[in-house]
Amino acid sequence: MAGLAQARVRRAVELDFAKAREYVGLHEYDGEVQDLSPGGVAAALGRLGRGPLPDDPFDAAVLEIHEDGLRARFAEAEVHRRDPLVHVAAMDLACYDREYAPAGERRRARERHLRSWPDAVDNALAALDRVPAPVAAASLPAVRGLAAGVEDPGALAAVGRFAAHVEAAARGGAPSAALGAGLFLRLLGAGEGLGFDIAGLTETAERERDRLRAVLDEAVARYAPGEKAADVVPVLLRDHPVTAEGVFATASALIEEVTAFAVEKDLIGDPGGRCEVGPAPASRAFAQAMMSWSAPYEADAPSWYYIVPPDPAWSAQEAEEWLAVFSRASLPAITVHEVTPGHYAHGRALRALDSDVRRALESPAFVEGWAHYAEELYAEERFRRGDPLYVIGMAVEALLRVTRLACSIGLHTGSLSVEEAAARFASDAFLRGTAALGEARRGTVDPTYGRYTLGKLEIQRVRGLARDRWGGGYTHRRFHDALFALGMPPVGLLERAVTGDLAG
Repeated sequence: MAGLAQARVRRAVELDFAKAREYVGLHEYDGEVQDLSPGGVAAALGRLGRGPLPDDPFDAAVLEIHEDGLRARFAEAEVHRRDPLVHVAAMDLACYDREYAPAGERRRARERHLRSWPDAVDNALAALDRVPAPVAAASLPAVRGLAAGVEDPGALAAVGRFAAHVEAAARGGAPSAALGAGLFLRLLGAGEGLGFDIAGLTETAERERDRLRAVLDEAVARYAPGEKAADVVPVLLRDHPVTAEGVFATASALIEEVTAFAVEKDLIGDPGGRCEVGPAPASRAFAQAMMSWSAPYEADAPSWYYIVPPDPAWSAQEAEEWLAVFSRASLPAITVHEVTPGHYAHGRALRALDSDVRRALESPAFVEGWAHYAEELYAEERFRRGDPLYVIGMAVEALLRVTRLACSIGLHTGSLSVEEAAARFASDAFLRGTAALGEARRGTVDPTYGRYTLGKLEIQRVRGLARDRWGGGYTHRRFHDALFALGMPPVGLLERAVTGDLAG
């Protein structure tokens, strides 16, 4: 497929080689490890924004907002100095697992990449001088996971040095991961064309939590009349496959069902292609599930719906707590999010676009907000004939996402400790033990993980505006096609694009 042509867009993607090769499909970066030393990042920032903007005014606005987001991340927050996962992503070899090219070509790229690990670790150790202890603790499983399946002694020694550095930070780093309100708000809004304030965000989180609890209570009343959500949900969460392999098999079976519903209801076009299910690479053990899609600039190939299995070192109870995340109530909504009409279908739509900006530049709030929006869309459209069990699972997943928003505010303003955030996930989102603590720790590393809720709410708001503007011409398919035609835009531009002159 044709490569990325616009030089200014290329300078933007070159602040993240890992994303460029795996999620954009620019395989000229295969085998190369990005220089994430302070000097390397400064040089990349110095090139950012040079050159003419695209002729298309929407694309030009997207690019300028994206560049602002990159400056916020790397020049202001200096994430390469506080977050080991930035360096893990740069070293990660899992990107060569998908069959986007012949096996020999991918193997040679992997070998080149592996040979660069000692230099990458030298750069990481030069950069990572501001790692708070909670961030280090949250990152350690992924840092250690880099070594899975690696036999090269030099590469393993490099991972050992990297892990030792992060272990030292876990013991002696700053006890608080708080960014402070100003930098937290800047990171949340930069790259999205939005501004926030703490009071407004807190009110949004509380209002959405209360709405979702009402949705949950209504579904529980239909599922188990006379019972309370606090009693019913824990029982439902204990109904899950007993092994990771069982989760994979159940998720795989769900793909056909959720895709057929999207097509039958004309919510989106048939995404086509192929999506496989399997265990997430050990280097990605910082989430629960994720999509590695067939990227816009590469030949078509199967995408992977990755699910993170329990850590083999965990006790039986810890493993059970983790597997509860993939209960028979929750896994359908997770699959809607990750596959169709969520990330997988979105990735398929990107392949049909011809704009470098729209194919290559990602708004995290739009990407995650769209997939999260899809979960509730299925409840609105009466998936499984309105089965309250799906609505319960959807609401529990949504409560998890809105609790992320609430906890990110607390963690990064300093009003919540990791332990207090874990307790909040237990009380508001029905998580237990390792799952609750894992979510709290993730918030120290990923301060913007409230983007799921914020993106969903903005898409829902703009959908209401589109209904009003388009009147009898509104359909879900028209609205969703209009969104997909924009690529992965900053959510702050959605109203202008979907209800303005670009609406068609």
